[in-house]
Amino acid sequence: MRLIRFKNPWISAMIGGILAVLTLGFAQSFEISKNLEIFSTLMRELDTYYVDPISPGTLTESAIGSMLESLDPYTTFIPESEIENHRMSTTGQYGGIGAVVRKFGRYVTIVEPYEDTPAQTAGLRPGDKMVKVNGTSVIDKNTDDVVKLLRGAPGTSAQLELMRPGEEKPVIVEVVRQEIRMKNVPYSGMVNSTTGFIKLGGFTPNAGLDVRNALAELKKTNPEMRALVLDLRGNPGGLLREAISVVNNFVPRGELVVTTKGKVTEWNKAYRTLGEPLDTDIKLAVLVDRRSASASEIVSGTIQDLDRGVILGQRTFGKGLVQSTRMLVYNTQLKVTTSKYYIPSGRCIQALDYSNRDASGKVQTVPDSLRKSFKTKGGRLVKDGAGVQPDLPLPSPKMSKILVALVQKDLIFEFANQYYRKNPTIRDTANFKVDAGIYAQFVEFLKDKDYGYETESEKALSAFKETAMRERYFDRISEEYEQLLNKKKSVKRKDLSMFESEISKYLRLEIASRYGYRRARIQSSLTDDPLVVRAIEVLKDDAEYRRILSAGFKIPDAIEIEASSEDSDALFEDE
Repeated sequence: MRLIRFKNPWISAMIGGILAVLTLGFAQSFEISKNLEIFSTLMRELDTYYVDPISPGTLTESAIGSMLESLDPYTTFIPESEIENHRMSTTGQYGGIGAVVRKFGRYVTIVEPYEDTPAQTAGLRPGDKMVKVNGTSVIDKNTDDVVKLLRGAPGTSAQLELMRPGEEKPVIVEVVRQEIRMKNVPYSGMVNSTTGFIKLGGFTPNAGLDVRNALAELKKTNPEMRALVLDLRGNPGGLLREAISVVNNFVPRGELVVTTKGKVTEWNKAYRTLGEPLDTDIKLAVLVDRRSASASEIVSGTIQDLDRGVILGQRTFGKGLVQSTRMLVYNTQLKVTTSKYYIPSGRCIQALDYSNRDASGKVQTVPDSLRKSFKTKGGRLVKDGAGVQPDLPLPSPKMSKILVALVQKDLIFEFANQYYRKNPTIRDTANFKVDAGIYAQFVEFLKDKDYGYETESEKALSAFKETAMRERYFDRISEEYEQLLNKKKSVKRKDLSMFESEISKYLRLEIASRYGYRRARIQSSLTDDPLVVRAIEVLKDDAEYRRILSAGFKIPDAIEIEASSEDSDALFEDE
C-alpha cells in the first residue's frame, strides 16, 4: 500500500488526527461488541449447564448493578418496575394517599399524613398500624411492598384495616387515591416584622415559581419586609431548570448561573436566567447543611459567587455531577452521569473523585493540591472541589445521648400520638409550648419504657474493665470500679431533668406536627433555631451584611472531608 503524503503539513496533521480518532473509535466499538458476546455466551452456558434453574432477568440486573457500582452512585439502571418511582422522584407527583410511612416492628405505620391529601381527609393518624390493604395482609411486609399497594391510579380506592392506639377493635378506613404533588415550599412566613422565611424542600417542577409566589405573598402582606431567609437545609436537589429559576427570583435576566461540561461536547451548555427577577435588592440569607446537595448547591453557590446574599450553616454535600435519563429497550432506562456543572465563578463543587479509588475501592476526595481558587463577582476568594463553604460556618447542633435514644426508640413519637388522642385540639399551634405539666406527663409516660443508652464515659469504663481483666489486676480495683459505675448510673438517671430544655424542644415540634403537619413543625422550630437566629442578626446589621459581601472578606476554606462514597439521595437531572 502506497503512503500518500500531503505537501501542506496542516492537512497532514488533520488527516492524521481523523485517522487516529477513527482507529480509537473502532477499537472501543470492538471492545464493547466482544464483551457483550462474552456475556451473552456466558448466560447461555449457565442456562444450559448450571445445576439449578436460573433467572436471566435477575442475573442480568445483578450484573448491571455491579458494573454501574464501579462508576458513581448516581449512574443507575431503572427496570420497568421502577419507572414510576423514578418519575415520582423527578416530578414530585404520584398517585396515592399522601402519607409518610415507616416500619415499626411487624407493622408498616403511618408516620405523618400530608396536609390536604386523601390521607388527611380520611382521618389517618400518626401511629396507625396497617394490618391489611384491600384485604391483603401486610403484617411483616417491608415498607416498599406496602407502598406499592397504597399507590395507584387517581380515583381508585384503597381500603385500610388499621390497629389504632386507644382503639380495641380494628379500624377500617376507605381512602380514595389522588394525584399527590409534593410541595416544594412546605412553609413560608415572617420571623419578625421585617424578615421573611421560605423553606424550600425540593426542586421538582415549578420550584422557582413556588418560591416566587411565596416571596410575592410575603411582600404583599408585609410591606415592611426588607430581608429574607431561604432555607435549603436537607434539600437533596432536583431539576436543573428549577435551580436556575429559583436564582432568577433574586438576580437580573441574562445572569450566568451554571455551565455544564461533559464528554459529548454538543451537550455542553451555559445556562442563564431568562425571566425578570422579583426582587434584586432584598437582603438575603441562605441556610445550608451537609444534606444540601446538587440543585441546592447550584442556588447557594451562585448566590455566593454573585455576592447576592450571605450563606450560613455547614459545608454542603459536594455533588457537582449532572445526570440525564436515556431510554433503553423493553421500557427500561439508564440514569447516567453525563457532565459536571460549574457555577458562575468557574468552580465545580464536586467533592468526591469517583475515578480515583484506593486499593480497597474507597472513593477519594479531591486532594487539596488539586483544588483551585476562584473569585466571586466582587472579588472574594472561593475554592472548588469541596461543596459550598458558607460565608458564616455554624456547627451542626449536637443531640444529647438521652435525646438520641428517645428519638431512635420512637418514644417522643409515641408520646405525641398519645397527647393528640387526649387533646384533639389545642388553642394555638404556632405558639405551642411544652410546659412543666406536659413534660411531667412525658416523664410519667417513660416510667415503664426502655430508653437505655450508653454514654461515652460508660464505654470508656467498659473498655477499662476489659483491659484490667486482661492484665489480671481487676480484682484489686473491682470495688472502686463498681462504686464509680453506680455513681455514673445515679447521675445518668438525672438526664431527663438535665436535658429537659433540649428534649422539650423536640417534644414541641412533634406534638405541633399532629395539629398542623409539616408546616407547623417548621414554624414551631423557628423561634429557637440557632441558624435562623444568627441569620436574622446578620440581616438586621447592615454593616455586617455589607462587610461579609465585600471583597476584603475571607470566606473560610472547607475543612477536610472524610472520603465517602455514600449517595446524598440527591437527584440532579439535566433536561
